[in-house]
Amino acid sequence: MTSNAGSARGGLVRAVTMFCLVQGVLLVLVGLGLARFFEAPADRAALQVAGGVAFAAVVALWAFVLVPALGLAPTAALIGLVTFFFVSTVVEPLFLNI
Repeated sequence: MTSNAGSARGGLVRAVTMFCLVQGVLLVLVGLGLARFFEAPADRAALQVAGGVAFAAVVALWAFVLVPALGLAPTAALIGLVTFFFVSTVVEPLFLNI
């Protein structure tokens, strides 16, 4: 691998990492903001499903575009991503009542 290819890959990895972090923070903040206006249990459930769909879109982007582009091992990359999302989903309700 040449240094140009290595630096290009490093830039892509950094960009993807930043995107995922920003995406996660934005989903939580938007979810918290919307939860202030939609207080009924059915509304909150709808918000959670919408957040899940948004995460699924990120997973699809990761699986079909970024994993091959970065040359990552698909199984480890996808299980890692889903596990990280699951953990963030488990922790998120702790912050909804703050």
